[in-house]
Amino acid sequence: MRGNDVIGILFAYVHEERVRELTQNRVMASVPYGGRYRLVDFPLSNMVNSGINKVGVITEQNYQSLMDHLGSGKAWDLSRKREGLYLLPPFGAETMRTEGKISSLASIMRFLKNSHEEYVLLSDCDTVANIDYKEVFALHTAKEADITIVYRHGTSPDTDKNVVYTVDPEGFIRDMVVKRGSDTDCNFGMGMCLISRKRLMAMVEECMSRNLYDFDRDLLQRNLPDLRVCGYEFTGSAYSISSLGSYFKANMALMDPKVRAQLFEPSRPIYTKVRDDMPARYGLGSQVSNSIIADGCLIEGEVENCVLFRGVQVHKGAKLRNCVIMQDAVIGENSRLDFVVADKDTIFDPNRTLMGYQTYPVFVAKGSKV
Repeated sequence: MRGNDVIGILFAYVHEERVRELTQNRVMASVPYGGRYRLVDFPLSNMVNSGINKVGVITEQNYQSLMDHLGSGKAWDLSRKREGLYLLPPFGAETMRTEGKISSLASIMRFLKNSHEEYVLLSDCDTVANIDYKEVFALHTAKEADITIVYRHGTSPDTDKNVVYTVDPEGFIRDMVVKRGSDTDCNFGMGMCLISRKRLMAMVEECMSRNLYDFDRDLLQRNLPDLRVCGYEFTGSAYSISSLGSYFKANMALMDPKVRAQLFEPSRPIYTKVRDDMPARYGLGSQVSNSIIADGCLIEGEVENCVLFRGVQVHKGAKLRNCVIMQDAVIGENSRLDFVVADKDTIFDPNRTLMGYQTYPVFVAKGSKV
């Protein structure tokens, strides 16, 4: 199986309710990460690096920032005459997508029918990972599987809906449980699966005819005994964004060189929209240690263990520790921030102090003045 025989489908809006602070004005896929990226950059780059040249992005609402970020898909080499990047907004079909993934797939049925590729790779946009899907394609072919699901082994995220799999020694999934909370030492899903296009269309149509809308329970779990469902275990670094705390932890993990090496593998680069800014500028009295500073920043104060996005200004006397400060924020003179997540265009007046905690960082909403 080659990558150009696979369509990529990204669910841009899935699990937004878990990080409502960050998704108030944007979809899950366009949540900023790591100084210059958006969450959608990771699954989209993984698909492109694996040879997939046709990707559809399903949106629901608040997708203006996502459209601005993706544009024509040029940054991912998806701006082309044939195939390329397709934005699939919510008003393209008779059904309004509020029921979940199955009704979302039903509303893009015409897109699937008009495609000629044999397989479909489905992926959520809430996981930061660098995955080589060519290995998934090879396993799917070797096992003659009907569906191949990507999973991880370890402690599952503490969320309202976890999918835990029982995998036999041959690598086939024999049972799956959808439940709340986290488990230790289990095989939990990453929201990615590979399936035949025609099979997917038939299963979605059957579910819709029975008013079944839950992808995991109604489409996968219900059909598990009748299908050959294979599991692909991903062993690299991966971070699921399931809460503000997990988002903060995923950004702080970038301070570890080993994590950066796995997420930003040179042979499988993560592409993103280019913003031509000048290099970061550092004042004479500035101090920076163990931090990620994006281009366009102005640093005149102290920054330690922080992720600063493009265009952030840190004025004289300001001290930042353990913070994630998004694009074009301004930190006033003599301010002190510790364990703070600040959204875009926030302004901190001089002499302000904000302190959170490692597991519960303080969040400052987009465009706020503090």
